[in-house]
Amino acid sequence: MNHSPNDLIMLFNDQFREAYRTVLVKGSDEPEYLPASDPEGLAQVVFAHGYYASALHEISHWCIAGEYRRTLHDYAYWYCPDGRTLQQQQAFEQVEVKPQAIEWLFAVAAGFRFHISVDNLSGAGAANEERFRHNVRIQAGEYLDRGLPPRAQAFFDTLATFYGTGEILEERWQEDARRIAPLYSESGHSRKTETL
Repeated sequence: MNHSPNDLIMLFNDQFREAYRTVLVKGSDEPEYLPASDPEGLAQVVFAHGYYASALHEISHWCIAGEYRRTLHDYAYWYCPDGRTLQQQQAFEQVEVKPQAIEWLFAVAAGFRFHISVDNLSGAGAANEERFRHNVRIQAGEYLDRGLPPRAQAFFDTLATFYGTGEILEERWQEDARRIAPLYSESGHSRKTETL
């Protein structure tokens, strides 16, 4: 299956440009969110290097940002770049559970391979990678059971329709959950998970 970021741009912009005055845009280095600079302008969800996975991740952040946060640069979320201390990494892992859970479900709907990211390669690494994986899996499962936030649900449904994955979503989710964050009962008493 071909996964072009241009498809994500088209799908996102078709769905949200008018209703939310927001567009998805390819960036170069760092991803960021740029609120509209005037009432007639458009906010921009900028993803890094034209990467498909980066686009899914940045869309997931946008989907959970409230109305006020969407008026602020990068939603005014706390962020500390790669190279975090253990304490900073613990805070990062707490705030990344929901966006990564949504990103994971977007990837499943698109038939795209998802990877958990602790995003701290030059720092102390993960604070507790197994717990983080488990928390993301639990959150994604809750979203599947109870529904995603409204904008995320709308985009999830759009991806499933566009990529034709609707009938196999549950099966793909179960396979991915076992691959990325197996429960003790699924792992044959082995806690080994996919490497980043």
